[in-house]
Amino acid sequence: MRYEPLNQQFYINNRKNVVGEIEENSLVILTSNSEFPRCGDTTMPFRQNSEMLYLTGIDQEETYLTLAPWHPNKAYREILFIKNPSPEMVIWFGHRLTQEQASQISGIQTVMFTDNFQDTLQDLMVNSQNVYLHLPENPRLRWEPITREHRFAKQLMEEYPLHTYRRLAPILYPLRANKSPEELEALKHACDITTRAFRRALKAIQPGKYEYEIEAELTYEMLRNGATGHSFAPIVAAGQDTCILHYIKNDKVMKDGDLLLMDFGAEYANYAGDATRTVPVNGKFTPRQKEIYNSTLSIFKETIPLFKPGMNIHKINDFVFERMNEELVKLGLLKWDDIKKEDPAHPLFKKYYMHNTSHFIGLDVHDVGQRDWTFQPGMVLSCEPGIYVAEEGIGVRIETDVVVADNPINLMPDMPVEVEEIEEMMKR
Repeated sequence: MRYEPLNQQFYINNRKNVVGEIEENSLVILTSNSEFPRCGDTTMPFRQNSEMLYLTGIDQEETYLTLAPWHPNKAYREILFIKNPSPEMVIWFGHRLTQEQASQISGIQTVMFTDNFQDTLQDLMVNSQNVYLHLPENPRLRWEPITREHRFAKQLMEEYPLHTYRRLAPILYPLRANKSPEELEALKHACDITTRAFRRALKAIQPGKYEYEIEAELTYEMLRNGATGHSFAPIVAAGQDTCILHYIKNDKVMKDGDLLLMDFGAEYANYAGDATRTVPVNGKFTPRQKEIYNSTLSIFKETIPLFKPGMNIHKINDFVFERMNEELVKLGLLKWDDIKKEDPAHPLFKKYYMHNTSHFIGLDVHDVGQRDWTFQPGMVLSCEPGIYVAEEGIGVRIETDVVVADNPINLMPDMPVEVEEIEEMMKR
């Protein structure tokens, strides 16, 4: 494996926490993600269901987890179902976990092969009244196409219509949002790799190269340091495209005088780093680029200390929105008289800063957690203000990952961010 799974006790504790929140005589069932075909006998890269990773650490397809803490047979109170690593399958696809290895990672004593799932499920359902299932939940995202979890839930409800079904997400998501020391260590490692990738890319940037050449530098450094790859599709955007928030084509030539905005992050042990830096392609900011960059940087620096217990994303945004007005006035992009007369539902700064300042980070780069959730110690969030002046072809975003604490912790303190430091590194 590219990484060591987290400590077995971490997964044991997570399952105990879930069981402590469910109703009596209940059953919890989780499924792994699907493998998606690409063509012939080739599949898309597999990415495990984050909930399965959180509760078991098992990072392979065709996996089920059942928790039935009131089952009369103690051996059936926790069961992990894994793919049978037959000799024929291993010849074609390589190593898959044995029952002993799966038990060692997860701390689950009863490990069966997935071939036995349906027969065992009958026993589990008969001995349960309520069934907790997970479906992805995000108030800003409707999942299309439907997931394997959706298909399984539909099938189960058709076969066992008289059970009471419950949502697992309201129990699991708050637990996932509060990071353990093991998780923070994995996130720190992902952020360290992300920092190394940026430092490598910085030395390769120059006019005449393609954006994808810089993407390749980022990817190389991530993989050679043990990351599984990018935690999301990287943005490497030059010139006018710095003002496109989710630009991922990365296929343009970088020109002399352009800025280059890189939004990227390494994934290590399935935990996500997420960073953004904006640099001059020729190694020297123009006066106007520097002016806009330093306005963004001042907001960035002032916002990091706000990630304290008791805050929430709405409060972070309120601070940044007010500071954004001040900086946009300084930059000559807005006037105070116009701001005072603006429609509160459509604030003027949105022309130059159209996204939010923060999101939760963990097993997913946009992790579970909502904007009104109160920050608790150990939560991890992004801090990413930006200013985008499309009419000037200048887009600047600066981002790091922050651990909530009385003295918030920047997980990427060694990633260059000052104008002078960036210019000096690019000169070399």
